[in-house]
Amino acid sequence: METTSLAFVRSMIHKIHWEARLIGIKGQRGVGKTTLLLQYIKQNLPINNQTLYVSLDNIWFAHNSLIDLVDEFVKKGGKYLFLDEVHKYQDWSVVLKNIYDDYPELKIVFTGSSMLEILNARADLSRRAVIYHLQGLSFREYVAIQTGHEFSTVNLQEIVESHTEICRNILSKIKPFELFPKYLNAGYFPFYREVPILYHQRLEEVVNMTLEIELPLLRKVDISYIPKIKQLLQIISESVPFMPNISKLSQQIGINRNTLISYLFFLQEAHITKNLYKDIKGITQMQKPEKIYLENTNFQFAFTPKNTDLGNLRETFFINQVSYKHSLEYIKDGDFRVDRKYTFEIGGKNKTSEQIKGVKNSFIAADDIEYGNQKRIPLWLFGFLY
Repeated sequence: METTSLAFVRSMIHKIHWEARLIGIKGQRGVGKTTLLLQYIKQNLPINNQTLYVSLDNIWFAHNSLIDLVDEFVKKGGKYLFLDEVHKYQDWSVVLKNIYDDYPELKIVFTGSSMLEILNARADLSRRAVIYHLQGLSFREYVAIQTGHEFSTVNLQEIVESHTEICRNILSKIKPFELFPKYLNAGYFPFYREVPILYHQRLEEVVNMTLEIELPLLRKVDISYIPKIKQLLQIISESVPFMPNISKLSQQIGINRNTLISYLFFLQEAHITKNLYKDIKGITQMQKPEKIYLENTNFQFAFTPKNTDLGNLRETFFINQVSYKHSLEYIKDGDFRVDRKYTFEIGGKNKTSEQIKGVKNSFIAADDIEYGNQKRIPLWLFGFLY
């Protein structure tokens, strides 16, 4: 607690309904789930026998039971239980359900992998738990860390209708392009501040740990297939946005078609890639994506630093920031359809509206401009959605 800084606190902390009895926070490695828990405890709860923070990947649990620990905790006055890395504990969902049912006065918050399944877990926690997803830093949050200026989030409708006014307010305090290229390169994961020179190396470690530990643990992927999944990820990262030819790709990697599509789905679940489909409604695990992007722009600089395509970086940024709260689909007239309502074309400052001419509710998200006008919106502004 003493080493947990409150200098910057993710805005998510104010959106969680902490009064709920069972709260789950999902997210990929490194996005700041542990820090969020510790900051909440430090700000709001008594640091005494009423509050307990436990990391379930601790070796102590090799010979000790969580149930016994919780029983002793409650008997000694415990009220607030925080369980970090819950997916590391065997039969976690069953144990959590039992704790929830047996100790009705105990409030429980748990964190887990972005692949954590609540609906399909052996014990149905979906009716009991309120689940939140924590994503990496938005551009708005990165700006707050770097400059100290904390701007309010804006919603998509506000951006579409009032972007000029919103930009005027932001530009009176900061210059976005002093920060935007740095964010695209190394600003998505909060640990970018720790040892900046090792940041991209740590990103590779995050991905390796996800593939080598979480996929076998949570998706029962045979460990012998992990090299093939890494090979698949390398192919995707070298040609993003990747338009997969499933038959050709399955031959190239040496796995059958259905297994390949499953792996593409798992990579998206793990928040390593982002799959784009023609029809977001009724997507199944066995549906082939039309395009595949890396989950965030920092991955592109980490995986293929000599092959970073500017157009792809722009599209990846847009998808990453917008898809956190909205649905995106692949379309032919434009780059993306959002919430089945808005069509967006992504490009540089000279991008024309030729491709979306005559398309209702269509806009250009343009890079390299501070202000927009009418249907031309600055790309960086979409980083203020969360």
